[in-house]
Amino acid sequence: MSQSTPSPASVVDLSAQDLQGHGTVACPRAGAPLWNQHPKVFIDVSQGSGTCPYCGTVYRCDPAHLRGAH
Repeated sequence: MSQSTPSPASVVDLSAQDLQGHGTVACPRAGAPLWNQHPKVFIDVSQGSGTCPYCGTVYRCDPAHLRGAH
């Protein structure tokens, strides 16, 4: 029996506009295909990155985008 390796999760690089002054993003993102939908969760990226527990998408941002937002 052969083992298949999981496909790598997608990585989303976020801009300051994506964050809108917040340290979280929602997954799945707007416009995601219906077959790729899962319950909406908010991912904390305030430390530079965060991973969706459902689909494994990694969200990355420059923490400098968050300065002054608090």
